Amino acid sequence: MVAAERVDCQIVHRFVPGMYIRECHIPAGTLLTTMEHKTTHPFVVLRGVLRLISANEGPQEIHAPHVGITEPGTRRMILALEDVTWLTFHATDEIDVEKIGEAILAPNTNPLLAPGEAEQWRDSIPQHLPHP
Repeated sequence: MVAAERVDCQIVHRFVPGMYIRECHIPAGTLLTTMEHKTTHPFVVLRGVLRLISANEGPQEIHAPHVGITEPGTRRMILALEDVTWLTFHATDEIDVEKIGEAILAPNTNPLLAPGEAEQWRDSIPQHLPHP
């Protein structure tokens, strides 16, 4: 089996009173899986084209601009056909990205992954964030 090269998707964290906005840039050709979501929240595909599949949504091809709603229990596999910009919006007064992640993402354990590999979303947490 050939191991795939890890792709780092640029993440931008934004805060406004009562809301956390997460902006993810996914390069064309990237195949990824999301964490399982625990909350209902809106998302916007601002740029690009992607294919996705999830147990509760089935297969879809999404072309920007697109607005959707993520339901609890959703976990997606995504293939970016073009460079994609994906935004999510989360109602919270929290500004600690790690605490937000723990509140909105279900824990993921996979015996095929090394410890911590299923928690790669933590890699995007900045060491210092300006206060809104």
